[in-house]
This record gives sequence, structure tokens and C-alpha cells, in this order.
Amino acid sequence: MIHIGQIIEAELHKQERSVTWFANKLYCDRTNVYKIFKRGSIDSDLLLRISIILKHNFFIYYLQELESCSNE
Repeated sequence: MIHIGQIIEAELHKQERSVTWFANKLYCDRTNVYKIFKRGSIDSDLLLRISIILKHNFFIYYLQELESCSNE
């Protein structure tokens, strides 16, 4: 199962971006960013905003999960 918050956090660190930078881009507090990291699922509108900010398609992880489920 996908834990999208952990994937977002890993990508943020991979890009060497700070939580403060990310919070400013999302127009929210740092505490909200840490809450996002703890989420196992996320609203699609928010995920789209995050994908645009980090220039990374986070929807691909759901597509991969769908493909692996349909192959069973």
C-alpha cells in the first residue's frame, strides 16, 4: 500500500528543499507540512499542487499500484 506522505517527504529531501520552503510554496505553516508527511492518503487537488511545486508526478505511484492490483 502507498504511503504518499512518506513519498512526498522523501522527494522533498531528495531535492534538498527545506520544509519552510515547501510550506511557503503551499501557503501553509510548517506544522501542516509535517501533517502531510504523516498522511497515508491525500486529496487529489492538494496532490496536484504538490506535484507542480516539486515538479514530480506523485500520481504515478497510484497508477503503479493500480497496475499491480490488476495483474493479480
